[in-house]
Amino acid sequence: MTLTRHAGEWTIEDKCTSAWHYLPVEVPPGSSALRVELEYNAAGAGLDLGCFDQAGFRGWSGGARRSFTITATSATPGYLPGELEPGTWQVVIGLHRIPWGGVRYQLTAQTSHAEFAEPARTAVPPLVDRPARRELPASCGMHWLAGDLHSHTVHSDGAMTVPELARFAVERGMDFIAVTDHNTTSHHRELPAAGAGHGIVLVPGQEVTTEHGHANALGDLPWVDFRQPPDAWLEQTEAGGGLLSVNHPYGGQNSWTAPMRRRPPLLEVWHWSWLDLHWTTPLSWWLAWYPQAIAVGGSDWHRPGSDAPPGSPTTWVLSEADEPAAVLDGVAAGRVAISAGRDGPVLLRLDGELLAVNADGTILVGPQGPRRRVRGDFARLGDAPGAHRITDPNGATLSLTN
Repeated sequence: MTLTRHAGEWTIEDKCTSAWHYLPVEVPPGSSALRVELEYNAAGAGLDLGCFDQAGFRGWSGGARRSFTITATSATPGYLPGELEPGTWQVVIGLHRIPWGGVRYQLTAQTSHAEFAEPARTAVPPLVDRPARRELPASCGMHWLAGDLHSHTVHSDGAMTVPELARFAVERGMDFIAVTDHNTTSHHRELPAAGAGHGIVLVPGQEVTTEHGHANALGDLPWVDFRQPPDAWLEQTEAGGGLLSVNHPYGGQNSWTAPMRRRPPLLEVWHWSWLDLHWTTPLSWWLAWYPQAIAVGGSDWHRPGSDAPPGSPTTWVLSEADEPAAVLDGVAAGRVAISAGRDGPVLLRLDGELLAVNADGTILVGPQGPRRRVRGDFARLGDAPGAHRITDPNGATLSLTN
């Protein structure tokens, strides 16, 4: 067993030098486990935690945890299990929030030739009586799937395990949900089994997270290096066949402020931070940032009592199959609509024509403003280019589509 200790003080000057600092940890040959613990006074301070071995990324928990364990066969959520290659590893400390007087810290890293025991997880039985799928008009060979493109689990700062999230999303009537934990891919290995066990499409993703903005890299991608500029995120996501989405661009202190040479293909226009659906701020941001961006929605679900639940809003995708790749193909092709909820009015674009479902009495609004009143529970509204939405008579947005 070897023990490494680091102690000191992080200051605002340290944060101005770099958002991330590295503390070396020696992993001797034959080590089976590494455990790291970070201690600091959290009053007015916030430190993030992560780890790199000599080959690269081994995990990230941000500010959600103050300790982690990595072994050959298991790891703390957010971290990747696997053989511990001997050499100098780097524990990453992110200086998220530093008070004027600085923050003192102590970090202890312990290696062992015996694996540390990880607590056993309780099995999550599938939902017996799940809501019936909502059937919407679709092109031949395709069907609309109700889902959510932004959620979190215990692999970052969420409260639910992957199976718990899968069951909860099914309970909410979702056909798919993207699991987008912060700055990690450790959850990806759990998605196929949890999705199959609960009968839901779990789309792999990672929320690349910095103080300058958050972006979802959607797809079964390698880890995206959040320390690089956003243009590098876009290049890496494209190279891996995935899709990059700018998240909650107007979301308070997590708003998007990072410059980019090119625009990502997706924009999370509808997020729980759209607190009043009478506001047009999300729409104006969309038009100012990149009108050609495909609008998507996400609840940003973390835990009960703090966020909108999955499906608030609901992102609808016209898909050829109930598979992650097919869902993302539908998104990439722009076969997307967003509604305030799963069971309310929906505005779809199908074969170039706008269709309003269960939207009697709403108003169709196009790029030039109100166009017509919607009559009936199934209304064909013609072929009109550009972003459209339906609103209630007072102007609250109920559904929108590119």
